[in-house]
Amino acid sequence: MEFGIFRNAFAPIAKDVMLYGDCEDSLFNPDARKMSDNIKTREFSSSDYNAALELWQRVEGLEIAEGDDREGVSHFLARNPGLSRVATDASAIVGVALCGQDGRRGYIYHLAVDPAYQARGLGRRLMDECLDGLRRSGLKRALILVAHDNPGGRRFWRRHGWEEVPGPIVMGIDL
Repeated sequence: MEFGIFRNAFAPIAKDVMLYGDCEDSLFNPDARKMSDNIKTREFSSSDYNAALELWQRVEGLEIAEGDDREGVSHFLARNPGLSRVATDASAIVGVALCGQDGRRGYIYHLAVDPAYQARGLGRRLMDECLDGLRRSGLKRALILVAHDNPGGRRFWRRHGWEEVPGPIVMGIDL
């Protein structure tokens, strides 16, 4: 899969952020619906995994890959306490973002909003909460990776001030 790399050109303190998947949000759409006051956000916990996985599987453009199993996500959450977020409407999880850092850069993975809750600013809210957590961790750089074949995800990040950075090619190896 080929990825485009973006950076946030408008944040006074940028964070490195990698995003895999779709996070469509029509915050700047004049017809966008107002977010319900009933939607709350909180830290993502391991017990949220099944609901998060079900949401990731329903959101177009998001790919579940190695490391996205319960054990991998639990390890990620333990290594990055307090950074990942879920949004709930009553007891239902309607948005999720995995967020972590390596000491130099922050990363957001699988930012997803239930299609029935999109266009309400929820994707932006989750992104902002993740970036605030990364800022509190002392990070100063942000990058994201968005699949070229994920136009909804690319539009979301562009609408929120991220721009493509030419040059780098993403490479990986299975361990």
